[in-house]
Amino acid sequence: MSLDLVIRAARLSDGAAPVDIGIRAGRIVDIAQDLSSDAPTRGAGGGLLIRGFADSHLHLDKACILDRAHNQTGTLKGALDAVTAAKRDFTTADVYARGARVLDKAIGQGTTLIRTQVEIDPVIGLAGFDAVRQLRADYAWALDLQICVFPQEGLLNYPGTEELLRAALSQGADLLGGCPYTDTDPFGHIARIFAMAREFDVDLDVHLDFDLDPSWRHMDEIARQTIAHGMQGRVAIGHVTKLSMLPPDRLADSVAMLRDAGIALTVLPATDLFITGRDHDHGVPRGVAPAHVFHAAGVCCTVATNNVLNPFTPYGDCSLPRMANLFANVAQLGQTGDLDRCFAMISDDPFRLLGHRADITVGSSADLVLLPCASRAATVAEIRRPLWGMRAGRMSFDAPAPRLLKP
Repeated sequence: MSLDLVIRAARLSDGAAPVDIGIRAGRIVDIAQDLSSDAPTRGAGGGLLIRGFADSHLHLDKACILDRAHNQTGTLKGALDAVTAAKRDFTTADVYARGARVLDKAIGQGTTLIRTQVEIDPVIGLAGFDAVRQLRADYAWALDLQICVFPQEGLLNYPGTEELLRAALSQGADLLGGCPYTDTDPFGHIARIFAMAREFDVDLDVHLDFDLDPSWRHMDEIARQTIAHGMQGRVAIGHVTKLSMLPPDRLADSVAMLRDAGIALTVLPATDLFITGRDHDHGVPRGVAPAHVFHAAGVCCTVATNNVLNPFTPYGDCSLPRMANLFANVAQLGQTGDLDRCFAMISDDPFRLLGHRADITVGSSADLVLLPCASRAATVAEIRRPLWGMRAGRMSFDAPAPRLLKP
């Protein structure tokens, strides 16, 4: 058969023999060893070929604002206050420009699928949503962008917010989020977002329990509502830093709760490490939920970026292998199997959470990213940057390995 391109000597899984991949009209049409074709070729050199990485929780609308928003205390309140003040001057053009800067970074780091959280309230209105919706269209050449609209500063306590959320959902937002810890009526907040999710038939992704006090939490109510509304497999919770403070027996109960309710857990190590534990002057807790424990029990778990260069996280290069490596350091994971599972939390699991397939098969779109490693664990351990990527058979980025100039 005639082909447009052949990728030579690519590994599709750890330890697998290298194969060639034939591409025609933007789709994979053949996978075989020593594929016979006169088509142009691109070498993989025995590296791992994947669908790319998936960032399940990224704030594009408030990224790259350190020049105008400073967290004076380093706390959650300090970050919220700084962004609230800066948000008054956000415009659609401003959000678009900053969001594009982040997407450019993410593409070069091999990310091909993103769920972005977008704040909706009477201050920002739909300006951020309009910008991100345009970014979704303009960057479709390189990645899929899923939009989650949510009320960062509360819902029931902020009149006019629900109407704006409804407008965004009617105009193309993919799913709904929540942030009950900022609402004066957290349980009312939870009930309302579940009712809206069922009305619009969308999934939920909720910012939850962003502190270190294990004496109370909202996770139990999220699980109860998930089951009551028949939304198993359609709800994700992020941060949940309280989980880092639980003793083994209570942690086991929490694992069972999320597993039985079909709730996914997203951990955001850079932000959670930066924000939590600020009230400790020694023995500072890490504040990162032990996602690996939940993952081992069958819970869908993801590790994600959250924020880039803003008061919640004043750093970030959009590298998901770097984020997985950071999580592995915090969780003290070093065995090959453990690092492989960390890789799964930036690839397999977030792809599944966002409703996409992560495997490479004949007939699927040629959306591919090449890693310069022979194993998934090595990608996490060494934080290796992808060498190139393509979308529907068209190259989306090229980042050759450094060429050493020996004397």
